Amino acid sequence: MAADIQSEQLTIALVRQLKEGDRKGFLKLFLDLRPYDQAVQYMEIPKKHHPLILEWLDLPAITEMLPYLEPEDQMEFIRSLGPDKAIPVLDMMQNDDLAAMLTDLSPEEIDQLTGQMLKEEAESVRKILDYPAETAGRIMTNRFVWVHEDYTVGQTVEKLKNYSDYAEYLNYTYVINSDKQLIGVLSYRQLLLTDADTPVRDIMSRRVISANARTDQEDVAKQFARYDFVAVPVTDDDNVLVGIITVDDVIDVIVQEADEDIEMLMASGKQIDFRTKPVTAAMRRLPWLILLLFIGLVSGSIISGFEDTLNQVVALAFFMPLIAGMTGNTGTQSLSLIVRGLATEDLDMKTAIRVVLRELMVGILIGVICGVLISIIAFVWQGSFILGIVVGASLVITLIIGTLAGTIIPLVLSRFKFDPAVASGPLITTVNDILSLLIYFGIATMFLNYLT
Repeated sequence: MAADIQSEQLTIALVRQLKEGDRKGFLKLFLDLRPYDQAVQYMEIPKKHHPLILEWLDLPAITEMLPYLEPEDQMEFIRSLGPDKAIPVLDMMQNDDLAAMLTDLSPEEIDQLTGQMLKEEAESVRKILDYPAETAGRIMTNRFVWVHEDYTVGQTVEKLKNYSDYAEYLNYTYVINSDKQLIGVLSYRQLLLTDADTPVRDIMSRRVISANARTDQEDVAKQFARYDFVAVPVTDDDNVLVGIITVDDVIDVIVQEADEDIEMLMASGKQIDFRTKPVTAAMRRLPWLILLLFIGLVSGSIISGFEDTLNQVVALAFFMPLIAGMTGNTGTQSLSLIVRGLATEDLDMKTAIRVVLRELMVGILIGVICGVLISIIAFVWQGSFILGIVVGASLVITLIIGTLAGTIIPLVLSRFKFDPAVASGPLITTVNDILSLLIYFGIATMFLNYLT
């Protein structure tokens, strides 16, 4: 709350300086902020003041702030700069950030913008955009330092100094051969502790962990988590070094993938945030909900098919929502655990079998405990031992099936290279509803003579 008040007061102060034309005071306050906070303040300040802000800010400040704006605001920002400022800003941006900003534009718009940029920068951006979405090639930057294997430590250090303003990260230096293939990596610790005349090939690490440019970005994120990297080199199919991925981009990937999984688990479709308009939010949710609506009609058909059973034993209707609800809940719990596990670990057959067996045991334990409890409740309430057996047995079987469905479906999807999160919570719940009703009424019908 204190931070919100502080931010609001800062916005008021910045607006006042804009109104008074106090450029020096505005820049002192604004440029003292981190680029992310600058972007937040820029969006909080009324739009009528934006042209003056862009007039007062220099190109480096604009370039640093731009990537932190929301994607839908970035192109509006660029257009409001005008060509005299926009093109130099595009040239100065990190190429991976620029490629991400241009992703949703039409080819014509991309050509129009990149056609006015410096040739080398434009080509780098186009190369990144040529890679499939959500791959290592799409999130890499070509601004990194490499040296040839014939370099000495002294030559390497000199090159690092010369390219310090160009390179995004200077944590590692990558070593290539005459064919531009990645053959080694150097840390700065090695460079600092080694004599200047020593060839880099004598001290470099040849066990380089890299990512292919077409590797899925989720797999790259796992590499960072597994080895605690701050940067990973990216190579093409011939092991030619084409870029690097830095930890800040991987954090963005982790957040993006987590958001996508949550959206699919909740069957909410594309991203919806606090600023999404009601009509847009409704349209993004409707496809899944309409699908689930028609699937849900099957549940109604099942109940209708067992109408005679219900008419003869009305008490069965009381436990119907409980059976369906509990089955859906256990399925969703298992689904969430599996999706989370698949996001952090590699799946092999041995692991999959172990997980399925574990969840089977979990389902049996939960089913037996809940089944015994509901049997006792049904017996005490209705005074019918058979009703208790029917309800309890149904719950045991459906909880086991629900747990297995929530486990096996995402594992199978993952095995066939589909995102396991598409087995969304509502979808698993709806499927489990259908199965639970079939089992419940099937068992009840078998024991109907004893129940009546």
